[in-house]
Amino acid sequence: MNKVTIVILGASGDLARRKLIPALYRLIKRGSLKDFIIVGAAREQTSAQTLCERAKKFIKDPDETHYKTLCKRFFYQQLDFTQQDDFVALEQRVKQLEGEWQLPGNRMIYLAASAEFYCTITQHIATSKLAIKKSEKTKTWNRLVYEKPFGHDLHSAQEINDCIQKYFEEHQIYRIDHFLTKELVSNIALVRFTNCVFEPLWNNRYVDQIQIMVSESIGIEGRGAYYDKYGALADVMQNHVLELLALIAMETPEKLSGNYVRDKRVEVLQDVEPIDGILGQYETYTSQEHVDSQSNTETFAALQLRINNPRWAGVPFYLLTGKCLDEKKTIINIKFKQVDCLLTHSCPVPSNWLTIEVSPEAVFSLSLNVKEPGRSEQVMPIAMEFCHSCLFGEETLYAYEVVLEEVIRGEQSISVRFDEIEAAWNIIDRVRAMKLPVYEYACQTQGPTQLDERFEKKHGMRWRR
Repeated sequence: MNKVTIVILGASGDLARRKLIPALYRLIKRGSLKDFIIVGAAREQTSAQTLCERAKKFIKDPDETHYKTLCKRFFYQQLDFTQQDDFVALEQRVKQLEGEWQLPGNRMIYLAASAEFYCTITQHIATSKLAIKKSEKTKTWNRLVYEKPFGHDLHSAQEINDCIQKYFEEHQIYRIDHFLTKELVSNIALVRFTNCVFEPLWNNRYVDQIQIMVSESIGIEGRGAYYDKYGALADVMQNHVLELLALIAMETPEKLSGNYVRDKRVEVLQDVEPIDGILGQYETYTSQEHVDSQSNTETFAALQLRINNPRWAGVPFYLLTGKCLDEKKTIINIKFKQVDCLLTHSCPVPSNWLTIEVSPEAVFSLSLNVKEPGRSEQVMPIAMEFCHSCLFGEETLYAYEVVLEEVIRGEQSISVRFDEIEAAWNIIDRVRAMKLPVYEYACQTQGPTQLDERFEKKHGMRWRR
């Protein structure tokens, strides 16, 4: 891997502590990261050693040798995101450290910060020369990583993007949603396009409906100030859920890499039309810290969409996400149409389902109809399963390992291009314009009680959980 300087802006925050620093440790342990330094920066008055110690409890079974390597190469600089002079001082420190560690100036700047600071930080990065605009042919590189959500609606996303593009080239920009790097998510397109048993059936002639669910059992967990500005539609539906839809529904790319995949994800999102939906808020939400007591922010959303193209015309897509639900699960269910029944006693036979469980277990499962033992014409469904984590175990990479490794490699298929963000926000803005009702629901349930009436009675579907 390239000799690299990794700068984490917001290094004292939750994302750095729980995800980024543990991921860097695992890259060191695997031998993928050798010639590097890490420079953390944040407003807090602290030290690199303290940040390492805070992150240690999120590292599974830390090996002291590799942990010491991490801490030895970790440095800290206090910085206010709004102060240009602080960025000048940070750049000078980074340059000094690169000289001491004989690093060439390849820099990854990771913005582990709120999107409201993106434009300000980007401007300060550019004017301080912490990162500079470079062509793809330049020997050394500077890359900037922005976390989701990218804005809170289409207009704010456009403002942020316009600001970033004043200072940097598109190939330097990585708009990251770590969800795209989960092993099974990145496998979806590969499984679909490299298996003849699936690709010919992937259309409205054979598919009855598609359900995508991203549910969480926890509430907002102290993130009230952030979450109350966004809600379920912006926090999860706009990125995680619509990205899964794009991967499932996109047309065949020329290659399964880079802009080839990103082009096809954009195309399908531009054809999406919202049809119906329901929103919810869990019953103790407004009593959470930093949440407005009169807040109407949704913590649950279930939508019906359609895709207006020849492949998917007439096939409903059902999307669901929520917090404080009965289980934590990310799952895609593809229901195939029923076959013509030739039996006398078992008609109609059950539909086949392809289930892709992303978490908590990484599993592909295909239901098939077989003869029930001992009964000549009775049919029963059985599941054929491939358990990714069972087969590969510890070889399965964590999402942020992949993020960091792919950014350093310069692989942009993990990055969401701005036209894809724009298309997704356009869908969410149209959903918001529908003024869907927000119903209260109890925690550790499946959501509002009105959910079944809205979808099962009105649309004749059942959520497959």
